Amino acid sequence: MNADRGRPNRRQLLKRAAGLTGATLLGSAVLSSAGTAAAAVATSKRFDLTDDSDEWFREILLQETRILQSFSFDNTNKHLYTAQLVDAGRQLPGETRTYTGTERGTNGDLCITRLDWQGYIIGRMYLKGFGHGVSIAAEPSGNSAYLWTETDSVPDSQNVGYGTKIARFKFANGAVLTPDSHLVTKYDPVPGSDHNTIAVDPANSRLAVRHRISGTWKISLYDLATFRAGTFTTLASITQPSVLTGPTFQGYTTLGQYLYTIDGTAYTYDSADNRTSESNTYVTSIDWNTGTVVQRSLSKAGESLYYREPEGLAIQIPDTSNPAAARLHLGFGSQESKALTDKKASFYYKDLLV
Repeated sequence: MNADRGRPNRRQLLKRAAGLTGATLLGSAVLSSAGTAAAAVATSKRFDLTDDSDEWFREILLQETRILQSFSFDNTNKHLYTAQLVDAGRQLPGETRTYTGTERGTNGDLCITRLDWQGYIIGRMYLKGFGHGVSIAAEPSGNSAYLWTETDSVPDSQNVGYGTKIARFKFANGAVLTPDSHLVTKYDPVPGSDHNTIAVDPANSRLAVRHRISGTWKISLYDLATFRAGTFTTLASITQPSVLTGPTFQGYTTLGQYLYTIDGTAYTYDSADNRTSESNTYVTSIDWNTGTVVQRSLSKAGESLYYREPEGLAIQIPDTSNPAAARLHLGFGSQESKALTDKKASFYYKDLLV
């Protein structure tokens, strides 16, 4: 079934679930690509990554016109938070000049947009010197949320800024924050690491942190409250599986026993504006307890978008009284045509748990 079409009915879902064998559940598991792991995370169901993806939003506007980098859900207040690099030419309060897009990327200057679940912008704030925004996390608080992001950005060899620590701060509409702001609490769970990013498991109040240390990519799982208190005791720690080494890593999230990642690049076009590539977007599930790749599946969600670049994963729980009915959302940066270069955001989800 084309991923842009309607979702299967209940009878079809039940039939498919009943017919899954052990081999089918493993999908394209590549056991030789497993990372090392140390964990004892309680068993749980996982998303079937071969399930058709349903459309949530197609090509909605964010605050900036640059590509979506990542997103996270405040399921309590039904808000969506997105991260982008700041637009070229934008002059923020306190700045004496405008900056190019390259300068914003080198410095790690981010824009956070808050949207409601109808897709309307209801707030924005700016983070100067925080990082690239590969993954963010929202922690509901009252009628707003605390956000978790990378911070203390340092440029890499390509002059792209990535965070070396983790930050937590209350979303404040219109605010411009720097890493040394008194409103920012900083965490350093792995001293000496770089490319720090963070994701949230909203059903189990856990945080996942991805980082690079001594050239090796690691992803660790923590209890949210314990991490917030400054105690960095891991519930699980995984060396990133080798199957993710070659592709362009574009984001991750976690739910229960499983870590989910997304990788891939945008379509390519020739000089006549004919598309010359197909989807290379893959979503992968990894067992926290073993580091084993359980399933890796090609995604054709949003395949009819003109420009389509995978940008992030996040867990949505539409009804917080029923956290078992969770959705795995895939984000895509998109563009309507060659002539219309401003980027928009598109979101698709999977909700079949097995």
